[in-house]
Amino acid sequence: MFALVDVNSFYASCETIFRPDLKGRPVVVLSNNDGCVVACNAEAKRCGVKMGGPYFKQKDLFRHHGVIAFSSNYELYADMSHRVMTTLEEICPRVEKYSIDEAFCDFSGVRHCRNLEDLGREICATLLLRTHLTVGVGVAQTKTLAKLANHAAKKWPQQTGGVVDLSNIEKQRKLMAYFPVSEVWGIGRRISKKLDAMGIKTTLQLADTDTRFIRKHFSVVLERTVRELRGESCLGFEEFVPTKQEIICSRSFGERLTEYENMRQAVCSYAVRAAEKLRAEHQYCRHISVFVKTSPFCVNEPYYGNQAMVKLLTPTQDSRDIISAAMRCLCAIWRDGHHYQKAGVMLGDFFSQGVAQLNLFDENSPRLNSEALMQAMDGINKKRGKGTLYFAGQGIQQPWQMKREMLSPRYTTRFSDLLMVGSLANMPGEFHHSKN
Repeated sequence: MFALVDVNSFYASCETIFRPDLKGRPVVVLSNNDGCVVACNAEAKRCGVKMGGPYFKQKDLFRHHGVIAFSSNYELYADMSHRVMTTLEEICPRVEKYSIDEAFCDFSGVRHCRNLEDLGREICATLLLRTHLTVGVGVAQTKTLAKLANHAAKKWPQQTGGVVDLSNIEKQRKLMAYFPVSEVWGIGRRISKKLDAMGIKTTLQLADTDTRFIRKHFSVVLERTVRELRGESCLGFEEFVPTKQEIICSRSFGERLTEYENMRQAVCSYAVRAAEKLRAEHQYCRHISVFVKTSPFCVNEPYYGNQAMVKLLTPTQDSRDIISAAMRCLCAIWRDGHHYQKAGVMLGDFFSQGVAQLNLFDENSPRLNSEALMQAMDGINKKRGKGTLYFAGQGIQQPWQMKREMLSPRYTTRFSDLLMVGSLANMPGEFHHSKN
């Protein structure tokens, strides 16, 4: 038995819980460089805000309806996600984090001692008390049905109280008959159109379709989905996140880069961040690659994009080795005269600690005390904040940094951004935060 817990309008909700003056007002969150709308609350949706639509094309709509826009505050969202997941782990026997705002909880055996709907309401109440975030909870025998139940819980919050239990077969079939096949987890637009053309329009019709027919015309993946809709669990519980096979760190620049020095600083910073992610995975890598590209949409400017890769003889997790390899890649692909829009660093060919054998002919032998130094740097940056210790090659001014002109304070991760209760009490109807 599974329960899917999903935070309602997560990014937008993280912004509004620290802004009581925004209660009931339309709020949206923008992508990198404040480009497109990536999240919005229910009030913004009612105003006609288009998800994924460019921000500059919707400015008039925002002004007309008083929509409040925020730049993506990744530090805030990550910390609030951690609080949600930690709370779930205290309540549920096992938790599988599915995304930043979703998690599957293992309810196996729980209904012998607890009512599952009551447990779902306890999860909602506890998360609301501790984080002020509202969640939807869907309970069912399989992950796919739990997803469907969660969708119903969020679609009808007043009638369901944010919790839907589909352990009852009749209730399952009634709900599946209501939802179109496009609402099923894992079925995209192309497959749903093909199913619709075959006369399979509702989720219930898909569940009742012969699996041999599905396997013949589609794939084993869709067959697995059909079996899940029938209550046959095909997707197991993953308590531990699978090891990554590749790490990518890339960003679009806040402004087009034309100088090599600025690009070098950006690639150096991406290499450092990728190395940090690599160490967090307790892995070593041998492949380091760098890509750069201009915008394919610029008029009267030739497009240029290229990529280079370096393969090390000895696997490493040292930021210095990865920076050095990344710089060699950049030198190979840099071309003067272009306005670069984006660059990135990719790491691959991973090895676990102690698995790889040293190479007799490697000119770059492992650095002395490398692991201890990297641990010290990571520890200080985690405790004092990212960028407390950095490499000189990353630069200081960093004009290439992405634009976040409407960034909210980091309420939970930066001491200077902590809310001042006295200021709020003395200024009713207006929000203030201290920078002291």
